Amino acid sequence: MAAKKSTRKFRTEVAELLDLIIHSLYSNKDIFLRELISNASDALDKLTFEAQTRPELFAEGETLKDLEIELIPDEEAGTLEVRDNGIGMSFEEVVENIGTIAKSGTASFAAAIKEAKEKSALAPELIGQFGVGFYSAFMVADRITLITRAADAPSGVKWESAGDGSYTIEEVEKSERGTRVILKLRKPEEGEPDWTREWTLRDTVKRHSDFVSYPITMMVTRQMPQLDEEGKPIEGSTKEERKKDVLNSMKAIWARPKSEVTAEEYNDFYKHLSHDWSDPLTHLHLKLEGATEFDALLFIPERRPMDLFMPEMRHGVQLYCKRVFIMDELKELLPSYLRFVRGVVDSADLSLNVSREILQEDRVVRAIRKALIGKLLSHISELDDETFLKFYKEFGIVLKEGIHTDFENRQKIAKLIRFKTTTSGEELKSLDDYIADMADGEDTIYYLTGDNPATIAKSPHLEALKKRGVEVLLMTDPVDEFVVDALGEYEGKKLRSAEKGDLGEETPEEQQAAEKEATPFMERLKEALTEKVTEVKASRRLTDSAACLVSGEDQASALMAKMMRASGHTFGDEKRTLEVNLGHPLITSVKELYESDAGDEKIGEYAELIYDLALLGEGGRLSDPADFARKVSDLAAKAIK
Repeated sequence: MAAKKSTRKFRTEVAELLDLIIHSLYSNKDIFLRELISNASDALDKLTFEAQTRPELFAEGETLKDLEIELIPDEEAGTLEVRDNGIGMSFEEVVENIGTIAKSGTASFAAAIKEAKEKSALAPELIGQFGVGFYSAFMVADRITLITRAADAPSGVKWESAGDGSYTIEEVEKSERGTRVILKLRKPEEGEPDWTREWTLRDTVKRHSDFVSYPITMMVTRQMPQLDEEGKPIEGSTKEERKKDVLNSMKAIWARPKSEVTAEEYNDFYKHLSHDWSDPLTHLHLKLEGATEFDALLFIPERRPMDLFMPEMRHGVQLYCKRVFIMDELKELLPSYLRFVRGVVDSADLSLNVSREILQEDRVVRAIRKALIGKLLSHISELDDETFLKFYKEFGIVLKEGIHTDFENRQKIAKLIRFKTTTSGEELKSLDDYIADMADGEDTIYYLTGDNPATIAKSPHLEALKKRGVEVLLMTDPVDEFVVDALGEYEGKKLRSAEKGDLGEETPEEQQAAEKEATPFMERLKEALTEKVTEVKASRRLTDSAACLVSGEDQASALMAKMMRASGHTFGDEKRTLEVNLGHPLITSVKELYESDAGDEKIGEYAELIYDLALLGEGGRLSDPADFARKVSDLAAKAIK
């Protein structure tokens, strides 16, 4: 017996979101049909995959050829129905997938769409980024009714909403598997398309969904001539015939020769695949022959997906065997650092009933994966400068992950990564360009990590290197710490941190004598800071600043220690070496105070001040800002007097 109808509220922020969708996404309203057809295609894909191991999901005598998406316009009733005989949904799945909106980021979607509206930018591209394509139908409909039955469920589910912040849901009788989405259309305004008209639907399907691999059908009425006994048309005599017409070509775009596919067809297929309204940044169309044969069509988006750094991010590569869908969200075909890539891979060498577990160990999949990675990295390296910079701005930080995780392709990825440097200004520089600009005989690539480009560009750690004319890479992505750790060297040049160990400068005899003479003073500073530093020594990397903190060669950098603390981790001895500039007025003044009869008792306080100045110089956080402010105020007052 069917359950009673219940009315439920959307989550708190959804009413605002629906209002934004209905009233803000005023351009390109035809995306709603693309989205509904794409959802229906996904349901058919899932059915074909599940049926490989559960043939009972098909009705008796039913085959893959019976799967379709049907459009049913009704001009008199003012409705448009999109119907499929795919996998369908259970009651729980309807509540989870339809009863909530943009579960990966509703608030973010609302903020993004508001920003786009304020900038007078087209907002439809946001639909695909946030997974709210189903709700784009509210741009043209006053009410949406969804009736669905899961392939293995005894009854169906009816969901209905007017986009007012609530929906009704109930169990209903439904004899066939699949889903019906019925739109009660708004009356079109002047100049707007009528979605009950055959040619409006035919044109939209042709433009956006021609390549869907299942037939998109519609019953059409034609005036056909009456025929005489000899089969010849009788002049002036016609009769009405209704027949089901297929609106799309169902061409597997990835299996066609590249020369036969237009840029518009590539872009439309990408939008169908990704639910992104924007064109892709670039695409790669492959046909590989040999020991392993496969076709592939891969796309790099113009912008990073909103879930790029979320653990539950969808992987966008679909797997086919002889143009029959096997599975999507396939992580085995591309590594995590290429997770932004969308596309299709079709191989005749795979079994139709292959499982995800088998794929992890499958020889063919490993061969395809290796080829795809190589081809993608080569394709990225061959992008023109403008396109490459667009790509790197969006995905460079993700690409860098591969240096830490993909040993086999580490050097190829290293050629693609870019950094700002102490001499490049806003320009990004490759490691190859850095080496090309190195002085003769230089064998070290210097770098400095931090979380603020402006701060590390002025870091005291760079003073001696700048004076020597040595360029330093400025690394400000959190992943950069893992990059340099994994890379170690590049083209025979060792990567070395400007904040670790000695920088190898030769020390003049005069300076050596000054350092020796100041040894007692530095030992006194160390004694005063025994809880904070491992050593106090004269600096050979400072020219202008009073002091800096230096990590040992095997110690974590300041940025790594900061990231670890932020994530709640502690590790080992975090104390570092305090280097002081013996020629700086502050240090010479404190040293003179130490050497005076009454000065020793003040050394502890001034040692703390010097330590805090060093910490601030690298962008660190003081443990007691109020005490630091007091000390600086006292010094300023004395200096003024």
